[in-house]
Amino acid sequence: MTELRIRRIRFDFDETVPFNWNTANPAFSTYMNMVSIMAICFEKMLVAAVREAMPLITDPAVAEEADAFLRQEAQHAGAHRRHVRALIRSHPGLQQTLDAAIGAYDQLTETTSLRHRLAYVADLEAAFTPFFTMLLDHEAALFRPGDDRVASLFVWHFVEEIEHRSSALLIYDAVVGDKWYRMRALPRIVRHLMHVVLLITNGINEHVPPADRAIDTSTIIPLYRLVHRTRKDPDMPGVRPALHPVPWRQKLLTAWRVLGSQTPMHNPAHAVIPAFADDWIARYDRGDDVSHGYTS
Repeated sequence: MTELRIRRIRFDFDETVPFNWNTANPAFSTYMNMVSIMAICFEKMLVAAVREAMPLITDPAVAEEADAFLRQEAQHAGAHRRHVRALIRSHPGLQQTLDAAIGAYDQLTETTSLRHRLAYVADLEAAFTPFFTMLLDHEAALFRPGDDRVASLFVWHFVEEIEHRSSALLIYDAVVGDKWYRMRALPRIVRHLMHVVLLITNGINEHVPPADRAIDTSTIIPLYRLVHRTRKDPDMPGVRPALHPVPWRQKLLTAWRVLGSQTPMHNPAHAVIPAFADDWIARYDRGDDVSHGYTS
């Protein structure tokens, strides 16, 4: 029997939701807004792939896990749609960016095998656990200072991503079974992921005025600061990196764990998880208003 739970949480997003929802860390605000857009298009592809795979799953326990996994992911996609819809009300051009990102994943669904898409889902879901654990370990610095509605959305999402950390790999193993293919597919997966990241960063730079984002979104792209270390945009002030509150030792440890998550030997059940996740679940269970997790 699956241990996953479906928590239906209503977040009251409206036109008052700012793009720069954490003014103390505008780079992190934009980074998480990009995650909201990515969540919509990635989870659409994920749901389609798992639904296609479900008739091929013969183990009833894995089938039950897959069903609960889909329902959790559908909740996430719906909440992020409401968040992004609120951003689009203030910045209508972002609709083009969202459509382009969805189109990139729709094309992936139409042109690649189920095996490849299940590997894509399993690889990203495996990487999410160590990365989101790092964010939740530093939630007081990264989320607490920001708009409570937006911060609470991401905290809930990341807790549940850690909760279903084994689901995607269970489905992949049940349907594909080739533990080495997931690693062989990784370069192609990363190329597609970076293509979508570029679509989103360029779209935000084009459609959100500098005064609202307070950052050149291109600087969020991995290795940008290394490649463009001498470049300065005279129209944008100097902004600290999104993850500057996280010590470098923790970032390096997380990078090592993300790399390890892509190997055939990886077992998500053995992953290190944050104490904050258990605390959040306890708050939800006792009826706290987790849609306003910091001010309630």
